Amino acid sequence: MKVLQVHTRYREEGGEDAVVRAEGELLAGAGHDVVSYTARNPSGPVPSAVGLAMSPWNPLAARELSQLAERIRPDVAHVHNTWFALSPAAVAALDRAGVPVIVTLHNYRLLCANGQLFRDGRPCQDCVGSHPWHGVRHRCYRGSALVSTPAGATIALNRRRQTWDRHVAVFLATTEFARQRFIAGGLPGERIWVKPHFVDDPGPRARPPSRSRTVLFVGRLSREKGVDVLLEAIARLEEHDLDWVIVGTGPELDSLRRRAGPRVRFAGLLERERVRDELRRARALVFPSVCYETFGMSMVEAMASGLPIIASDLGGTPEIVGEQAGRVVPPGDVAAWTEALRSLADDKFVDRAGAAGRQRWERRFSPSAALPQLERAYRRGRAASG
Repeated sequence: MKVLQVHTRYREEGGEDAVVRAEGELLAGAGHDVVSYTARNPSGPVPSAVGLAMSPWNPLAARELSQLAERIRPDVAHVHNTWFALSPAAVAALDRAGVPVIVTLHNYRLLCANGQLFRDGRPCQDCVGSHPWHGVRHRCYRGSALVSTPAGATIALNRRRQTWDRHVAVFLATTEFARQRFIAGGLPGERIWVKPHFVDDPGPRARPPSRSRTVLFVGRLSREKGVDVLLEAIARLEEHDLDWVIVGTGPELDSLRRRAGPRVRFAGLLERERVRDELRRARALVFPSVCYETFGMSMVEAMASGLPIIASDLGGTPEIVGEQAGRVVPPGDVAAWTEALRSLADDKFVDRAGAAGRQRWERRFSPSAALPQLERAYRRGRAASG
């Protein structure tokens, strides 16, 4: 099958970019012909302003993709990110060229100006099933009403044009929770399938997690990730012999460093292989997010590495962790997080939950689980468009 991958890369590579690359490699390894079309958002104030102005509907990007589709004749197009250089016009152009379109819903940008359903330190669903202009009023995109306007206009225009209803054969949501949010936001539920992301096998552990004293957080250091809650919970722990390593960087770095105790180390931004090495040597992963994460890749990486997880009981996170691979804790509840962190002193719990997580990865989040799901979505897309 010839698959056209369509994606706008982020200026700083993130989880979505990694997913696109991994899926392309998985499909190519299975014998599919993968053609990648990658756009980049402009840099600099003037080009960025022009690009944002065209973000609701970019006819130039649509024409280029239409010509590419005519030239290579793909069996399906798998669209990942159209914000903002491509715009949703790319989806319509591919469908009009006779190419079945599959769209992965990596974030909530079809419903929310900032793509996170998060505002003022807590989850927000004001625009779900309503209109996107709340996001402009609250300056939800980059704290600016000016740049939030094209984000809101993109949602409003394409809702009015029925871009997503008319031109997408199959949507792929990462969790059932996310699927339900998109249904509430007006997408056709019968065309939204749940397909979680996957990670490769990081290889065997040298020793069980209980032999390590290091607990990891891996992620962006921004308000919605809840690291401030984690640090306060760590500070409340009685005498313990665990070390806490914060991997990542972001706007909250300096503030979090000032709040951290002596057993907390900030490792900065690490290369992917370094992160994998840290996970294989660690005792557990903590995921204290206070927003509706569409998918937490670090949790799946941890399960593949045989680590237990302590995570927020919010959004789709409980679906990822399951009942045996760790514990879920009320988000933002410092007392509950303190109690949950105490369980990491229990060697038997750590090893049992880590082994369960590894089994869960094999069944749900491994390449062998992901490939047939992708192929089935492509076949369904072709059938729906045929």
